[in-house]
Amino acid sequence: MYPVLPPMRSLSGCLGIGLAVLASCGSEQVLDGRRSIVLEGARAKLVVDVLGGSIVDFRIKAHGLNPLRWANDGPADEPRSMSHFLCLDRWGLPSEAEAANGMPGHGEATKVAWEVIDATQTSVHMAADLPMAGLRVERRLEIASDEAWFRAVESVINRNQLGRVYNIVQHPTLGPPFLDETVLVDSNAGKGFMQGGPMPNPEEPSVHWPKALKDGQTVDLRNLTADHDPAVVSFVVDAAIGWVTATNSAQGLLIGYLWRSEEYPWLNIWRRVEAGRPLARGLEFGTTGLHRPFGDLVRKARIFGRPIVEYLDTGESATRSYIGFLAEIPAGYKGVASLSVGDGHLQIQEHGGASRMSVPIPQVLWSEHR
Repeated sequence: MYPVLPPMRSLSGCLGIGLAVLASCGSEQVLDGRRSIVLEGARAKLVVDVLGGSIVDFRIKAHGLNPLRWANDGPADEPRSMSHFLCLDRWGLPSEAEAANGMPGHGEATKVAWEVIDATQTSVHMAADLPMAGLRVERRLEIASDEAWFRAVESVINRNQLGRVYNIVQHPTLGPPFLDETVLVDSNAGKGFMQGGPMPNPEEPSVHWPKALKDGQTVDLRNLTADHDPAVVSFVVDAAIGWVTATNSAQGLLIGYLWRSEEYPWLNIWRRVEAGRPLARGLEFGTTGLHRPFGDLVRKARIFGRPIVEYLDTGESATRSYIGFLAEIPAGYKGVASLSVGDGHLQIQEHGGASRMSVPIPQVLWSEHR
């Protein structure tokens, strides 16, 4: 098992005082009436909502467009899922019995207020306790001082007196105005299947990224226009580092994520259209690719040879990390053909070989959990 994140200096002197004073403690501010952590480097800005822990804004400051916008509008005083949120202790719905006891879909991580343990201009250490699941999650976020990327490191700790199964899925969600009919989604995902197939073999029929099937006809998941069916398609990642990107060439912006596939072996693509226009695209990477209650996951155990449920013994913890990044792109950009990490840079190759971009990302980020 991975180690629990080491403790950092406490902000307990800030936590018990009024919001007006809170706004001056570290990087905590009140935005649209909600407690928020604002991390800011010379080039980019990241905003984390305290009530639910969602990453609600990630932008290049000179560009100004935030691709992560979904369900951002709503009551200011309730924890809820927004933009890039965390699914923990599960991805998907609880069983009927669990729902009757109050367990929400996608778990409790976005239904509780997160504790801000420490915050600076470019980093935050925060945590949340999930009362029904008996889990604690600790998160470190750090934005680059002079580039447009951030790193997240999250530890899940089992505080129950017994071991338990769980899943953790990152749920970055794109929305308008970044999301429109021209956005192209690319990934190095491999074999996949459409959600909703009957047990015991929901993975049949299978597909291969970026293709899916609807009524026997091929659907290209790179695009989303007026029809979101199939709405959820899940894929395994075979390479050591998984990645997913979304590009809007008219807006001149690319957003992407990188992660270790040994930590997050699945990429789940969710699509939503309303009134004939794209409303949301979920680029969800995590420990499972089956959107069902735990009973089904335990009985199935694996799909395409990959696990679909995780286990933590009592007192154990597991740590995982990922990187989010932004890049400005030229008009007419055709999407991402490949990504590679090495020599302190992320190399982004355009489809058709027309363009190759380089984003400085230190290699140390992939060598250890800090």
